[in-house]
Amino acid sequence: MNGQNGGGAGQVDVLVVGAGFSGLYLLHRLRGMGFSVQVIEKGSDVGGTWYWNRYPGARCDIESLDYSYSFDEDLQQEWSWPDRYSVQPDILRYADHVAERFDLRRDITFDTTVTAASWNEDTGRWTIDTDTGGRFVATWFIMATGCLSASRLPDIPGRDDFEGQIYHTGLWPHEPVDFTGLNVGVIGTGSSAIQAIPIIAEQAKHLTVFQRTPNFSVPAWNGPLDPEDERERKENYAEIREFSRWSSGGFYSAAKDEALIEQTDDAVQKEIERRWAEGGFYVMDVYGDIMTDARANEVVAEFVRNNIRSRVRDPEVAELLCPKAHPFGTKRLCVDTDYYETYNRDNVTLVDLKTTPIEAITVTGVRTTEADYDFDAIVYATGFDAMTGALTNVDIRGRDGVSLRDKWKAGPRTYLGLMVAGFPNLFTITGPGSPSVLSNMMTSIEQHVEWVTDCMAHVRDRQMARIEPTVAAEDRWVDHVSETAADTLYPEANSWYMGANIPGKPRVFLPYVGGVGTYRKICEDVRANDYEGFEIAR
Repeated sequence: MNGQNGGGAGQVDVLVVGAGFSGLYLLHRLRGMGFSVQVIEKGSDVGGTWYWNRYPGARCDIESLDYSYSFDEDLQQEWSWPDRYSVQPDILRYADHVAERFDLRRDITFDTTVTAASWNEDTGRWTIDTDTGGRFVATWFIMATGCLSASRLPDIPGRDDFEGQIYHTGLWPHEPVDFTGLNVGVIGTGSSAIQAIPIIAEQAKHLTVFQRTPNFSVPAWNGPLDPEDERERKENYAEIREFSRWSSGGFYSAAKDEALIEQTDDAVQKEIERRWAEGGFYVMDVYGDIMTDARANEVVAEFVRNNIRSRVRDPEVAELLCPKAHPFGTKRLCVDTDYYETYNRDNVTLVDLKTTPIEAITVTGVRTTEADYDFDAIVYATGFDAMTGALTNVDIRGRDGVSLRDKWKAGPRTYLGLMVAGFPNLFTITGPGSPSVLSNMMTSIEQHVEWVTDCMAHVRDRQMARIEPTVAAEDRWVDHVSETAADTLYPEANSWYMGANIPGKPRVFLPYVGGVGTYRKICEDVRANDYEGFEIAR
């Protein structure tokens, strides 16, 4: 592996934090535009979320042929994916290939964490400090740290007392973990747990799953990628990619605009079954009103619940696994392979934390209000401080020393999810207030990187020094993001979209729910109107 490890200092045009898919594309594109760039990455290699999330069963929930770069025609034609939905090792192999293909590692410093960054009004530059003692000065500062990179352990009494093996799905060891013959407890039933549980159950002597809130999950129907499908997709990639860029979710899917409640019961059933047979997120596009009309949503929700009941033999367990406290899709929809069937195994037990909450982690395991459970290993599948955690974990200070943490105390405030008033020349890739986690991240990453780098070139070519949004533009965008979310069912769920998984975090809907295509049009209009809402100055 090439690249730098630790230390480092110097002056560059652009300092990028993160060597995931955002950071890699930023580095490649900015280099080609004549900027000097340094990327800082806390991991030992490229890959971002796919570097850290190595838990059993880790797999992308967007199809491989969509979850890939489109900026280089040779790359997208020559790379071949083994499966319809790619596993973590294959995605990491792809990131490695991209880094090698474009010789990116020579400008990446690994094993280094950015701890602080401050704007100097006099020099018009950012000073960035790292945990290794390195200091960088840059005109542009870009946080490409990802939406799901600040992993979270739950604040449970006695958490540090357990003497067995402890794992977090978002910080998985790089060496294989073997659960053969072990009693294992998994805390959490979100996306990573739903992927990991079937694999762990195959190995463990006994697996106990602690569930607070059941999640909706749809089958992936995964398998080897059909060569004919791949050939056809690649022949039509230009058209498909363009469709995706202007679609709602950023991937190739024919969404229905009609309202479910205006259809006959028979037509609705057939259409849901057709989408269900396609697998994955396609069921989200079944009708245009399922995320805005509670009656339409409940039809789809009950279809999914009936599917769960048909797959789980024990009726009581099946009902515990049926989500009833939030509308379908308002929490991150999970995509699974044999998740529900896992509860038919004799070595799997489901514990309902709504009726028997966890009181403490003990030396030997987990204590609920009803029983003590002894484990050899505990797996925390408890998620992330999503969208804002990786940004506020760094002490970022803008004009007059104001910290980003303080500015965002009541919730994140951005313009377009890209910039923050009072923080000149700071960009956030797929930040709060952008479609990000409600989309195919690769589509959103490319759109963000291209808009941001074009904006930087515009400022440079006009011989100007800085750009930042006005407070008024930021206020209008925050209001628009909130109002758009309020027109949907999303705020009805206590989800990480709302920051509800973090005690004390403001309850604000974090991503922009207006859709990838709508968002792209807004960004293009801002640029066409001479970067409306931004101040550009010397």
